[in-house]
Amino acid sequence: MSESPIDSLARATPPALAGRIRGLSDRSIAWLFVSPTILLLLAINIFPLIWTIRLSFTNFAANKPNAEVKWVGLRNYERILTDPDIWQTMQATAHFLFWSLFFQVVIGFTLAWLINRKFRGNDFVTTLIVLPMMLSPAVVGNFWTFLYQPQIGLFNYAVEFLTGIPASSFSMLGSVALAPWAIVIVDTWMWTPFVMLICLAGLRSIPDYIYEAAEVDRASKWRQFWTMTIPMVLPFLMLAVLFRGIENFKMFDLVVQLTGGGPGDTTLLTSIELKREAFEKWRTGYSSAYAIILFVTVFGLASIYVKALNKVKER
Repeated sequence: MSESPIDSLARATPPALAGRIRGLSDRSIAWLFVSPTILLLLAINIFPLIWTIRLSFTNFAANKPNAEVKWVGLRNYERILTDPDIWQTMQATAHFLFWSLFFQVVIGFTLAWLINRKFRGNDFVTTLIVLPMMLSPAVVGNFWTFLYQPQIGLFNYAVEFLTGIPASSFSMLGSVALAPWAIVIVDTWMWTPFVMLICLAGLRSIPDYIYEAAEVDRASKWRQFWTMTIPMVLPFLMLAVLFRGIENFKMFDLVVQLTGGGPGDTTLLTSIELKREAFEKWRTGYSSAYAIILFVTVFGLASIYVKALNKVKER
């Protein structure tokens, strides 16, 4: 009978080492297996964060590695927080964040509610709705850039058909007033299916007997919707808002493909401004402080939001 690899390994293990392994507790063995992953995460995440915090207090420039690095203290943070252009960028980011989340939640929940009502072709329709989420942001950006073309884009002709406004009279990507909404439309089209799937999971987790009991008590459909459906799906909705809010706050590739931050600085989001400061102006210390401010902002808001989510789940 041939010897198994495990038996060969056990036989080749020195007696002293084998005795030590036998003496380890289950918890020690668990830490032994988990420690390589923890060390890898520390190397990939924690060390860059600590290094970025250190750089944020200096005038370091990555394109001048041999230049003298001076300790500037909180000067970078003070310049960022008192810069009106930074606050304008924050305002543009907040505009994009609020309206994209609003439309994604409203449309996503509506689609989930309709799909949850079984009908013929339900699975096929669900697959079609989910398709935009599966595409690359670069592909989506190029696709919608073509659709937004004033002369040949289908979007302008659709607006002309619905409103009578001439297709060539406006440009979604070239207008200061319309460019932010152009990005909101594309992001909503792409990521509403994600919200829909989370809401659909919430709707299908509601037991049928609750609605049956409500019908016995002669509760109307409208009352069932507001007193049963919405409260039970609310944690799922809040979870979808958390995920999409974090992702939209650091939105970069889609905006670069569509507008590049223009026209002017109308669609200049914080992620694009951070990239320009770090890799175009090479103000590494300044951009590090900018990144830390964004990190603290997202982390703080997410922490408060998670506490509110936990309170909703406990109700």
